[in-house]
Amino acid sequence: MSRWRAGLWWGLTLALLPVALPQALWTRRTALRLAPAAGAQSGLAGAGYVGEPLRLLLIGESTVAGVGVEAQTEALAGQLAQALSVRWQRPVAWRACGENGITAGEACERLLPLALREPADLVLLVFGVNDTTHLSSLARWCQALRGLSRALAARGTQVAFTGVPPIQHFTALPWLLRRLLGLRAALLDEALRRTSAEERVDYVKLGLTVTPEYLARDGYHPSTLGYRVWAEGLAERLNPRCE
Repeated sequence: MSRWRAGLWWGLTLALLPVALPQALWTRRTALRLAPAAGAQSGLAGAGYVGEPLRLLLIGESTVAGVGVEAQTEALAGQLAQALSVRWQRPVAWRACGENGITAGEACERLLPLALREPADLVLLVFGVNDTTHLSSLARWCQALRGLSRALAARGTQVAFTGVPPIQHFTALPWLLRRLLGLRAALLDEALRRTSAEERVDYVKLGLTVTPEYLARDGYHPSTLGYRVWAEGLAERLNPRCE
């Protein structure tokens, strides 16, 4: 079914290429570029709680790098640590290991070796936007997902993937690109959900309806509010298994 739907997507995209390609080139040339979050890439949330900190590690693309906000405490890593700390009434020591523009396959080569040096109880993997825009094949996408999850799970770490972000709501993109890339992102998300089940790691659906206030001024990355809502949704669904 996935291959059939992927074939349909390619057929539709090729048919619309005379319109979509100029839009893509124009968007790439004119898009507002925001820097990753400045400051420390690690921290401690819930320092007032008693007990050993839950060690939280995020690995991923620009949202893990904190693009769209000023500091990591406002981005996904810091906000998720805070939300988990409140929910579980315990300290959470967090670290962000992200790179702007990276695909899951590239992360296997560049981020995974760094991540494996970090002690962690829970690792959240955040990928999909760049694999969507780079038109990564479903086979290459799934291979990278398996490589990441198996290497991390082999050391006894709890692994979770978050769903592919809803690109169809990114206001930086023209309507046609939003629709085409949104459909492509849905294909990758379906493959991610299936691969997570096969690898017996957690998949956390992105239950987020994106509205303009959830986006940074580039219309592509989350705002502080967007990161907070995303983090709170993840905290409700993530169940750390460590004591």
